[in-house]
Amino acid sequence: MKVLNFGSLNLDYVYSVDHMVAPGETLASFGMDIFCGGKGLNQSIALARAGVSVYHAGMVGEEGGELLKACEEGGVKTDYIRTIPGKSGHTIIQVDKEGQNCILLYGGANRRITEEYVDEVLAHFEKGDILLLQNEVNLLDYIIDQAYERGMMIILNPSPYDSALNACDFSKISMFLLNEIEGEQVTGEADTEMMLEKLKTIYPNARVVLTLGGNGAVYQYKDEQYKQRIYRVKVVDTTAAGDTFTGYFISSVIQGLPVQEGLSLAAKASAIAVSRQGATASIPLRKEVLDVEWNKQELC
Repeated sequence: MKVLNFGSLNLDYVYSVDHMVAPGETLASFGMDIFCGGKGLNQSIALARAGVSVYHAGMVGEEGGELLKACEEGGVKTDYIRTIPGKSGHTIIQVDKEGQNCILLYGGANRRITEEYVDEVLAHFEKGDILLLQNEVNLLDYIIDQAYERGMMIILNPSPYDSALNACDFSKISMFLLNEIEGEQVTGEADTEMMLEKLKTIYPNARVVLTLGGNGAVYQYKDEQYKQRIYRVKVVDTTAAGDTFTGYFISSVIQGLPVQEGLSLAAKASAIAVSRQGATASIPLRKEVLDVEWNKQELC
């Protein structure tokens, strides 16, 4: 079984601010850093640091050398990443004094994927292999259709949620990893229990992991359900928290861990990530996650 993450690679321009800038406001930042990120890259790094051998597919622009270097140093296989003329994807991120963030995304090279490139990459994968997707690249519907035809297990993090997802056949998804905002966008339900019930009704064969911020996470598959609390840490930057959770939980599935153990592992890794600044830079190694004494830090 091989693992492919077909996703974005971004340069993140992170500005430290007192509060999120308001319409018409000019706000001075008190710090600026540049990190490698993108939901795709973040999740590939998380998978690799959790002990999974993962291939990444995607496009970078002419200044994308740092992104390739981040993959290689993070243990991510770069065989299928292509460099093309133009700019890489990038983000402008504000991080306030509470560690919360808001993000402005420019797609760049991430939005220049072609059907020929998709076919070229997927030709190296077969039935039973795993495909991880997010919504920061174009042709997501085509990628899903072609991977499904090959019999791959498709895992989708439908973020950021936008109209492009309307073209995707979600019945072909084996597992959804989404937060409560995306859950409401998919189902039209704001209440968590109603959301989960609706997801079970419309996608009865899919496993669902719903993250709930400070209220933890819920795993659901048919009539099976598990809940996970969060771990208390000082929050510095939440940028890659969800991506860290996603990568670590998928690693637990690949490694055959029980669901509850996988949720706990993902919650611990995510807690470490929010205690650090940056995207890929904040994602911990598996050994770091296992070496921390967590019992006294778990929230009720």
